[in-house]
Amino acid sequence: MFWILGLHEAMNALLHKFFPDSSCAKMLIAQFQHKDWAGFTFYDLIFPLFIFLAGISQAIALPRRVEREGKSAAAIHLLQRALILFLLGVFYNNGLTNGWDQIRWLGVLQRIGIASAAAGLLSLCLNTRGLIITTLALLIGYAALFYLVPVPTSGARGFEMGNNIANYVDSMVVPGRLHQKTWDPEGLLSTLPAIASAVLGVLAGRWIQTSGSPERTVLGLLTGGLVLVFAGWAWHPFFPVIKKIWTSSYVLVAAGWSAVLLALFYWVIDVKGWSSWSTPFLWIGANPIALYLLAGMQLFQKAGERIAGKASLPTGWLTPIATVTVLLLFARWLSREKIFIRI
Repeated sequence: MFWILGLHEAMNALLHKFFPDSSCAKMLIAQFQHKDWAGFTFYDLIFPLFIFLAGISQAIALPRRVEREGKSAAAIHLLQRALILFLLGVFYNNGLTNGWDQIRWLGVLQRIGIASAAAGLLSLCLNTRGLIITTLALLIGYAALFYLVPVPTSGARGFEMGNNIANYVDSMVVPGRLHQKTWDPEGLLSTLPAIASAVLGVLAGRWIQTSGSPERTVLGLLTGGLVLVFAGWAWHPFFPVIKKIWTSSYVLVAAGWSAVLLALFYWVIDVKGWSSWSTPFLWIGANPIALYLLAGMQLFQKAGERIAGKASLPTGWLTPIATVTVLLLFARWLSREKIFIRI
């Protein structure tokens, strides 16, 4: 979340300013940008990592809610939360500003809401084996659509940008404004494998709770993560790793790296107890959706510009630094005052 909220812009600004000719700096800058189509960068990991973590939270929180309120109440809560996130996503994408026909109905928050709710509902009904089978069905079924179902307007079977079955469904079914005019990177059909991303998080959460020892927890996450990364790249030549249509191979690669990072941070923070450095991240993690919405309204950016001026040389590189500083101070204040805005 910190990267999305402005840390990547601050890093890019610093690298451009102080290492303009460094090949290493250019390589890092490339990692802070999405791939145009096929491939994978660090920045392509952030969104599916968030959905993966949402699945983990379902595995931990849902059983407690079921114990307190019952399964039906837990299911209703999941649906209510999904609806709130969906509406917040519409608001984030400018809502009714430009009229009904220009509403962007799909987006990041909408996908998080739908995917996490679907994974939660599945976890209420299925055991671990059932969740694994469901994940495989979603991933293999989604891949089969690209191989077996031609785009009606062109007859194409494949993964060409704007000329594939997922993009076609967006253009024909999704109302309002689409992010790429004729299709959307958070489109309707590509939400199915995103549900698989969340279910993989549920499975990771169940493993954390039942593995028995910290060492076994870390080893299982690390091994499972590396297996998923290998499987995703092995599938890549046949079903490419593409974030913008959330391909099945992309799900595996992203979930694999998510599990590896989870193992690393679990070992460092929970097992070894090296946690003092992580306090700023806890401030942000305590109110992620609220901070995301405020950043989308450019409140932190406007404050940064008021402090450091517009982003123009020679002082422009200070603006993203000021923006991130304001963000952190605000997140710290929310945490210190015990203001936690939850959905």
